[in-house]
Amino acid sequence: MTTRTRILTGITTTGTPHLGNYAGAIRPAIVASRDSNADSFYFLADYHALIKCDDPLRIQRSRLEIAATWLAGGLDVDRVTFYRQSDIPEIPELTWLLTCVAAKGLLNRAHAYKASVDKNVETGEDPDAGITMGLYSYPVLMAADILMFNAHKVPVGRDQIQHVEMARDIGQRFNHLFGRGKEFFTMPEALIEESVATLPGLDGRKMSKSYDNTIPLFSSAKEMKDAISRIVTDSRAPGEAKDPDNSHLFTLFQAFATPAQSDEFRSELLQGLGWGEAKNRLFQLLDNELGESRERYHQLIERPADLEDILQHGAKKARAVATPFLNELREAVGLRSFVAQAQVATTTKKKAAKAARFVSFREDDGSFRFRLLAADGEQLLLSRNFADGKTAGQVTKQLQSGQALDVRSEALSFSVWLEGECVADSPAFADSTARDAAVEALRIALTPVPE
Repeated sequence: MTTRTRILTGITTTGTPHLGNYAGAIRPAIVASRDSNADSFYFLADYHALIKCDDPLRIQRSRLEIAATWLAGGLDVDRVTFYRQSDIPEIPELTWLLTCVAAKGLLNRAHAYKASVDKNVETGEDPDAGITMGLYSYPVLMAADILMFNAHKVPVGRDQIQHVEMARDIGQRFNHLFGRGKEFFTMPEALIEESVATLPGLDGRKMSKSYDNTIPLFSSAKEMKDAISRIVTDSRAPGEAKDPDNSHLFTLFQAFATPAQSDEFRSELLQGLGWGEAKNRLFQLLDNELGESRERYHQLIERPADLEDILQHGAKKARAVATPFLNELREAVGLRSFVAQAQVATTTKKKAAKAARFVSFREDDGSFRFRLLAADGEQLLLSRNFADGKTAGQVTKQLQSGQALDVRSEALSFSVWLEGECVADSPAFADSTARDAAVEALRIALTPVPE
């Protein structure tokens, strides 16, 4: 049975997207989302933006521009879950749960925090001058982004690999403290596209808004051409052989060209192609690649209400996953309803456990399945198809063994997983409240009754 790979990535909303953002994160993420085995979550990291920026107008404008960028780039919101981080209130709540298990020593080693401290020390300032708790605990918020949706793969730049590793550390710590045999969080892996992990800017340093060396992604053709003309090159004249491997311009060209185009461009540089003509070739390549997307981008920017509707729809999809999962985590750490706890402690638990029953049957194609019926005859689960009755029987025994249940909610239904495979599904419920009540009834029904 194939399990879809969940991919999650986001971009901080503090500026206008540039070529480096597109080639290093947005484009590979959009390509990955078209894979039928991918379950993709993409978000606007606007909580993260507050760490770096205290200009509300800039943050608001950036959110609009980045949302339009992803959509203009070809993101299909019917295939993926696309949302704003700030529209998911479960994210900051999970951040606090994770903060309470995250080691301070781990956060002390975060690159961004250490760099800020080192800079202060070099200039004779207090080590923590100007450092906020937002900057210090940034890795915990990023861990919450990743762990909330149990992402398998997280596309990041090389400078963010440490944060994915920290998410693993924090998730493992939570699992160890509160899992009681259940792994709440999947351990994520960083996903890097080596060829374009970091693009050079106009001056050869990493393309970054902080260096003011970027090429805006959807600027006008004239503005893009002007920016490309400012790319720093060496002093070799037309006719002199150029060194493509040490050319920032060639690196940019290679990130958007086919292998054949790159080979031809490399050959021409070695044969003495002038830098002016080389810059014109780069402009033509980018203009052909981005022209249609640029037009779609500007159409979207002019329709902010449509963008808002798309993001609210995405938030609804994301919360259908986040809300029930956070309820599980709250239960795990002890933030439980007094009423529900009292009910479980009474005869309801024993009655439901005794009355629930499995009913096995054989399909016309010869496969075996089973149903789990509650005390009132309501169907709680319908299994997937099994090749033989023995396998189906083994699964029912595992479900009744008392081991922690791996229940995954999605929209208005849920599924039960064993050893990484989905073995049974619930029916669809009228609303999330009915679905969550059915999950609780399932847990009670499968809890062994003491002799």
